Amino acid sequence: MGQAGLQKAEYRAAGAQRKSTEKGLAGAVLATGGGICWGLSGSMGQYLFRYQGMDSRWLVPYRLGLAGVVLFVYCLIRHRNKLFQVFAAAQDVRQILTYAAGVCICQYLYFQTIQWSSAAAATILQDLSPIFILAWACLTARRKPKPREAVAIILALAGVLLITTHGRLNSVPVSPRAVMTGVGCALMVTLYNEVPKSFMDRYPIAVLQTWAFLIGGASFFILFRPWTFHYTPAPAGILGIAFVVLVGNVLVFTFYMTGVSMIGPDKAILYGFSEPVTAAVITYTIFGGRFTVYDAIGFAAVFAMLILISTSGRKKSGFRNEASAESA
Repeated sequence: MGQAGLQKAEYRAAGAQRKSTEKGLAGAVLATGGGICWGLSGSMGQYLFRYQGMDSRWLVPYRLGLAGVVLFVYCLIRHRNKLFQVFAAAQDVRQILTYAAGVCICQYLYFQTIQWSSAAAATILQDLSPIFILAWACLTARRKPKPREAVAIILALAGVLLITTHGRLNSVPVSPRAVMTGVGCALMVTLYNEVPKSFMDRYPIAVLQTWAFLIGGASFFILFRPWTFHYTPAPAGILGIAFVVLVGNVLVFTFYMTGVSMIGPDKAILYGFSEPVTAAVITYTIFGGRFTVYDAIGFAAVFAMLILISTSGRKKSGFRNEASAESA
């Protein structure tokens, strides 16, 4: 190859490297933006509970139902041929029902945790989900956690303990019931991550989310009967509902899923840590929450756990981080 040929090859390699770098940067920005939107949505939920007198049992059915309708219209335009295929086979129906149960119970428990504590506590408790997924992978494979995984588990538990107690073991600021619902939220993420990957690969995530939200919204309407609460939201409350639906579902979907497609879910989970950070900043600045050095150490511990989990590799750890794991 002549000198001119070598120069062209170098130019092409440099161009490819530049495009890859730009794509990675764009993906990181979008994944971070998705996490920020989740944090803003959770904080808006805290505002609605604290200042608009809403109840999670009233909000969640409307949020899920409205988000499902919006995504249904989107899927009619973009994925019409796939939208109803999930009901063609009995096995797929079972899988979509399992997925819907995990996603929607997760969302209810997430907002219930916010109502009983704060958006910051709810998001950090939800971030325990990788540990539960890892534990389940170890149980099904009948193996012990590897040293890297054991360290991640210890970091997660220590981080949550510090954040929920502010370092004061004799006086727990976060109520036990909020801890229980927060941990339950993380367990529900584990549930719908166990839906076979072969099933999730056959359908766009928008289709799965559409039916999850519609099924969950209808189920919670029947279970909670929000019309019996005799609650009418003020104009600010209506705007808040629109915010948690459009920003917490539609905009998040656009940002985070695009970012995942660019950088992959294992890296996106790290940038998704912008969710608890955003919720914490709003909780401690706008809602007057108390932030201590123990909270900072706790956040650092949880972030370190996510780094260990995401960099250990799916085959090494058995952890499968689906992009939909942050659907709350």
